[in-house]
Amino acid sequence: MATVFSPVSPSRTTCGSLLQELQKIWDEIGEADNERDKMLQQLEEECLDIYRRKVEMTRKYKADLCQSLDYAENEISGLASSLGDSVSFSRCKGTLKQQISAVIPVLEDLRLKKQGRMKDFFETQLQIAGICTEIAGTGHSIKPTDPKVNEQDLTLKRLEELKARLKELQNEKSLRLQKVISNISTIHDLSVVMSIDFFETVNDVHPSLIDSANGQSKSISNDTLARLTGVIHSLKQDKQQRLQKLQVLGRMLIELWNLMDTPIEEQGKWDRITTLSSCSVNEVSRQGSLALEVIEQTEVEVVRLNALKAGKLKELVFKRQNELEEIYRGCHMDEDSDAARQILIGLIESGNVDLSDLLSSMDDQIRKAKEQALSRKEILDKVEKWKCASEEEKWLDEYEKDENRYSAGRGAHKNLKRAEKARILVCKIPSILENLTAKVKAWELEKGIPFLYDKASLLKTLEEYAVLRQEREEEKRRSRVWEQKRQQEQFVAEQEARYGSRPTVKKPLGQSASANTMAGTPIGLRLATPCLHAISSGKERRESKVLNVTPINYVALPKNDSASRG
Repeated sequence: MATVFSPVSPSRTTCGSLLQELQKIWDEIGEADNERDKMLQQLEEECLDIYRRKVEMTRKYKADLCQSLDYAENEISGLASSLGDSVSFSRCKGTLKQQISAVIPVLEDLRLKKQGRMKDFFETQLQIAGICTEIAGTGHSIKPTDPKVNEQDLTLKRLEELKARLKELQNEKSLRLQKVISNISTIHDLSVVMSIDFFETVNDVHPSLIDSANGQSKSISNDTLARLTGVIHSLKQDKQQRLQKLQVLGRMLIELWNLMDTPIEEQGKWDRITTLSSCSVNEVSRQGSLALEVIEQTEVEVVRLNALKAGKLKELVFKRQNELEEIYRGCHMDEDSDAARQILIGLIESGNVDLSDLLSSMDDQIRKAKEQALSRKEILDKVEKWKCASEEEKWLDEYEKDENRYSAGRGAHKNLKRAEKARILVCKIPSILENLTAKVKAWELEKGIPFLYDKASLLKTLEEYAVLRQEREEEKRRSRVWEQKRQQEQFVAEQEARYGSRPTVKKPLGQSASANTMAGTPIGLRLATPCLHAISSGKERRESKVLNVTPINYVALPKNDSASRG
């Protein structure tokens, strides 16, 4: 009977039932024992081969697990080194799968960190390369794959260095962009002043400076900055030259206007040109003020005025002469106008003199005449004051001769006020003469020439006036004395005719002794005539008050006469 195969298997029961079934089939077939043993031997060898293959596969799987674990550990070490991270990792106790399960999360975390760090490095290096390209001005764009990231050095330190470098480049880019914008603004201002095509000028430097709407940023390269600086320098030189040319033309316009006495309204049309004469280059900023068209128009105007200049010079010469004569008349200077005009006419008709030089010479004469008039102004003002006082003195003399000056007629109060002011002014005449004489002497001493007033020596005129005035004062004094004497005699005659004897002084009832007499004279005596008002202002005011309450046909007698009559 054949031996029964008992396989070493976890499912021994199943294998045994299968063998029993196989034995049953063999019994039914009538299989020989040797065949049965042969088949069982074959079956046992096949089972062993299967076991061997399974063991080999399991052994290989174990080796793969060990290798994977080694690879994971090595990758962790490499990632930690490249990232600059300190990872504390050691194999834990347990099966290989347990060890791998412990390693996988650490490895995945490091891989994710590396991926993020790679992205940071790439973006930073991409921006650095882009800015460097803009500064260098190479003209080609940076492709997304251009920057090469060193995977062996992904440390934070290296990343911070790159970011610091990026920050420096960004600052430099910002400064360059500001400089570019500033240069463009300067070119715009210069172009506006000189009416130059701004867009064409800037586009010649770099197209991106005009239109950056298509995604291309403004060029900030060294070449662009250098070209912008060159354009600004060229425009500033052009501006300087145009300004100098217009300033020369403006001065020519002013000179021609002054020569031909051009009306202010016509000159106002060229204010934009003449105002540039006193401006510096930096002060000129008005739009189109230095345009080529403006320069051409100004040149045409200068040519036109030069053409008119020859025809007007003769007229201008006589206008200058009239102005000179007017200055002389205004300051009462001695000048033979007719002889001067004859000399001018002779010079002009002879044709031997340049009318421009003649005008210039007359301008010098006018300037000197104005200076001389200015030096005489203070004295002339005092002369006018003296003449005014003299006129008031003359009027006051006439006024005081009028016997009806105190009547209540129309305008009498105005004359009284004027007389009061005139007396004050007349009292100042001596001081006015004294000051005026001192000023004239000082002027003559400084200038070394006599001060002439309407062709006469003012100092001599003042001296003659002082003598005449003194004579008039003496004459008035004598006249007042004679008038007083006449009135006294008339009074005495009237009294004798009325009473037959000299009047005696009686004291009215109810009146004090101090009121019975005034300045040593009786109350009944006549008061002095208003001519005495000219002696002093204080005495004049007191006498005028007495006149208001005393009959005007009375006159006061002197003390000595009153005493003698008493």
